[in-house]
Parts: sequence; structure tokens; C-alpha cells
Amino acid sequence: MLEEVERWLARRSWTAADRPLDQLLAAKRAGGGTVSVVLPALNEEATVGAIVRAIRGELMSEAVPLVDELVVVDSGSTDRTSQVAAAAGARVIHRDAILPRIPALPGKGEVLWRGLFATEGDIVCFIDADLKDFSADFVSGIVGPLLTEPDVDFVKAMYERPLTLSDGSAAPDGTVAPDGSAASDGTASGRTAPGQGGRVTELVARPLLNLHWPQLAGFVQPLGGEYAARRSLLERLPFPVGYGVELGLLVDALHTVGLDALAQVDVGVRKHRHQDSQALGRMAAAIYRTAQLRLTRGHMARGPLMRARLTQFDRGEGGFVPRTSAVDTEERPPMRDIPEYASRRAA
Repeated sequence: MLEEVERWLARRSWTAADRPLDQLLAAKRAGGGTVSVVLPALNEEATVGAIVRAIRGELMSEAVPLVDELVVVDSGSTDRTSQVAAAAGARVIHRDAILPRIPALPGKGEVLWRGLFATEGDIVCFIDADLKDFSADFVSGIVGPLLTEPDVDFVKAMYERPLTLSDGSAAPDGTVAPDGSAASDGTASGRTAPGQGGRVTELVARPLLNLHWPQLAGFVQPLGGEYAARRSLLERLPFPVGYGVELGLLVDALHTVGLDALAQVDVGVRKHRHQDSQALGRMAAAIYRTAQLRLTRGHMARGPLMRARLTQFDRGEGGFVPRTSAVDTEERPPMRDIPEYASRRAA
């Protein structure tokens, strides 16, 4: 298995610089396909505008028409995310306005699934809306192999993920100190710890993949929110509604099209706001649950599934107070099974 992973790394790992824009445009013209970019967004007014402007200015101009459609799916922001995104040039759709027949569930995967319905491109590229210092290479880099390699169906971005510290005093999980010395979202000024972001990846996803799906051990950022795929693949896959969506899509893509149809592209450095430790705990539980469901399906495991709730604790005046949250368990069916989608595609 190790040799297979090494061969895959040699064949299916690239950098954004490997495919200049003129090469991508020539391949797009020759193939005749279209590209849609979807940004799932929830209270991202501080960053979404710059991302939209970069994509429109660098990849949707008359000179560089690489991206055909740019959609921001707002999942219920209470700030000015929708207005900022629209002013920057994106088409903004509220999550609940897409497939209104099906009541929306909370979660990132739900937004991505509805974003697939709301777009038309032959290639669909998902980009998180909280990225700072955004580079259009995030889009062109991961779309590139899908335009130039006919046998590649799914591409993940890989990158350095620094964790912001404050005067060297930030806690390992980046949580805020009582004196405010380390911001919980990682935005406090101070030095950074290279490679220390992606804590759920290192503590949960990577061990799970290495143990149960070792073919995927070569993915640098298996949980990264920046990836692109052919619509013909995405419409066949179930979407976990919550934070398990990235792991679920990756594992299901492996079982659907095989390892050699998967790839990754180095796009540099990813800067974004960091979650606090309790949010990371909820994320980890959803990812573990997603993996367990797939193990059950793939290996015919017997016995009950794990308890689909996660209990965490806050310190109150009288001691620790339990707080229990549901773990995302719902999944949407493959988009091709949705009557509205089938009708639209047939038309």
C-alpha cells in the first residue's frame, strides 16, 4: 500500500505553477466545458468581498474567461455577507431559496449540496469564504487538472496552514486568554506557528484515513474546504450535511472512481480564522461519525452505531456544566436522484 501511495503522489500531486493560465484557457476552449465556483458563507463579510473580487478580476475577465459562474450561497448570515458579496460581483443565493421543497438543515455540507443544484458548470469548485490574503491560484490551481487531465475527476488543494500565536503565548488550540493575548479566531497580531493549523486533520481525519482508507494517506489536506470536481461525479455522491462533508466526499470519490482519478495541487499558504477547541470537538465528532457510517457500509459491520451526540463542558459558578450537541447524521441523496435536478438537466 505504501508503494501505491508513493506512485500516486508522483503521478497526481502538482503545484499551481505547473499549469499557467494560458494553458488552462487553451484546454478549456478545446474541451468546451464550463466552470462554476461556489462559496459557502456564514457571517463572512470581512473576507468574502476580497475573494469574489479576486476571482472576478483575475479569472472572469474578457482576457481570462476561466470561470463562467460565481455563486455565494449564504446559509443565514446575520452580518452584511450577502450585500458585500453582491457588491463585489457574485450572484448571491440564500440557502433556503434553493430546493425550497426540502427543508434546509444546518451545516456546511447542506450548503455545498444546494450549491451544486444552484450552478450549471461541468466543473464545480468549492472555496471557503473565510480565507484571508486570498489568491486566485486557489481556483485555477485545483481546476487545472480537471481541464488538462481527462482521467482526473476530483482535485483537492494542499497548502501550509499556519496557526497564529500572540507573543509566543497562545494556547495550543488558539483559544483566547483572559487578557485577550490570543484571539480565538487566530487573528491576533503576533508570530505564527508554521504547519500547526489543521488540528482536526492531524488528530482525527489523518489517523482515520491512514487506518481505514490507506490509499488516501497521501492527501496533505483531506479536510480542506478548497476542492474541485466534475459535476458528473459530484451528482452521484451523497453529501453529509455538516462538517463531515469533506471526508465523506473524499472517501466516496475513492470508492466511486478510484485513486488514480483523485489528485491534489499545492496552492501555497492558507490563512483563515481558527475555531475554538469546543467547536473543533464538535467538528471532530461529525467527522468520526461520517467515517463510521462509511466503514459500516463498506465492511458490513455489526452492532449499533455510536451515540450520535457529543457532550462537552463549560465551567460555571458551581463547577463544570455539561452541554450536549447533536452530531450531524443526516445526508442528502445524490443530486441526480432529485426530480427537479433531473428535469432541469433533461431540459
